[in-house]
Amino acid sequence: MHLLLIEDDLDLGRSLQAAFRQQGFTCEWLRRSLDAPLLLADVAAACVLLDLGLPDGSGFDLLSRWRRADAATPVIVITARTSLEDRLAGLDGGADDVVLKPFAIPELISRIHAVVRRSARQSHEAWRLGDLVIDPRGHAACLAGQPLQLTSREFQLLLELAREPGAVVAKGRIAQRLAPLDEPVDAATLEMHVSNLRKKIGPERIRTVRGIGYQLVA
Repeated sequence: MHLLLIEDDLDLGRSLQAAFRQQGFTCEWLRRSLDAPLLLADVAAACVLLDLGLPDGSGFDLLSRWRRADAATPVIVITARTSLEDRLAGLDGGADDVVLKPFAIPELISRIHAVVRRSARQSHEAWRLGDLVIDPRGHAACLAGQPLQLTSREFQLLLELAREPGAVVAKGRIAQRLAPLDEPVDAATLEMHVSNLRKKIGPERIRTVRGIGYQLVA
């Protein structure tokens, strides 16, 4: 899973980066409002962690801009502002969750998994699409009760398709999400991973929409 962290506190940012690496997450860390993306569609993040008190602006303004552009990416506000008004403003402004500083990192990790799960319209930690079961936290998947032997890249591809159930996910978006901190995966490599995944979960489960992308079919 790839995260976008917008937080100006150096000690907290470093601690979160280390914790995310232990969880197998990748993370882009920004410290200023000016450096934040204009649109969340421009980044490959599965979840955004947003501090409200940035040195050059308000996190509220970023959140408002993203939601006006209909960005569906989950956003967790992390803030030292403890007033009820600030917490409600974050939630009413489009945040999926609000976490007050100081917080326990394991709790934050669980909240990240929870908002991503809800965004994929899944009610349990194990995501179910027919007889295909995906465990994002355990980095495992089963088909008809049998464990699937997936490479790291194949599992990541499956998770990205499952993150938008029923939707056709553009090839460019998948390519970016498979390598969020590097150059996007090239078209030939993406097609190879899709082909390999089809062999393991069944060719009928991944539908190609020519010229657009791929759709995971339950």
